[in-house]
Amino acid sequence: MSAYEAQTHGVVVRVRPTYLDGQSDPTGGRWVWAYEVEIRNQRDTAIQLLTRHWVITDALGRVEEVNGPGVVGEQPVIAPNQTHRYTSGCPLGTASGCMAGSYGVVDADGEMLEVEIPAFSLDSQPRGALN
Repeated sequence: MSAYEAQTHGVVVRVRPTYLDGQSDPTGGRWVWAYEVEIRNQRDTAIQLLTRHWVITDALGRVEEVNGPGVVGEQPVIAPNQTHRYTSGCPLGTASGCMAGSYGVVDADGEMLEVEIPAFSLDSQPRGALN
């Protein structure tokens, strides 16, 4: 499973997507992925994750944007040198696509920061596989 990583303002975001063959229905036009996210705070003070913004693009170039509070129903506080992990999922109407985005976090001084979520590939076929 490939990992994708970005670092912004001392916060490292690592994402590992996994194709969910058992939940997908290619004949019905539905492909599903899970993605595990690790958010590591390398700053000297705590941060709180308040918002998320995702840009999801399928293989036909159709774009869906998702904005909302927190992640999977939480707005976690992440202490210095600590990591918050969660898993979520994404269905698409094509066999591949990509996701990218950002988190809105606030630091101990009340400053709002935008933290990059690295762009990552959603592939239903292993790289190099023949169709």
